[in-house]
Amino acid sequence: MRASINISLPAPLKRWVEDQTAAEGYSTASEYIRHLLREEQKRQARARIETRLLDILNSGERPAEMTAERWEAIRKAVFEDEGSEPQA
Repeated sequence: MRASINISLPAPLKRWVEDQTAAEGYSTASEYIRHLLREEQKRQARARIETRLLDILNSGERPAEMTAERWEAIRKAVFEDEGSEPQA
């Protein structure tokens, strides 16, 4: 089930969203905004993963071998932290 949120935008920003919606081939501004939000979720997840990895590297401890399974576990943990599902 989808929930709604209403936002107010200044006229120039509204026009920009409408222009981007059309230029990028989205049907509606809502579809475009959802895309932007998903991309931001991914960006933040990547940043958290990088931070965790840097913390491990900077700790001086010998890191565990990074297998595909460990990477997937880290990826899932990041998305669980933010309350969303990983998207391919």
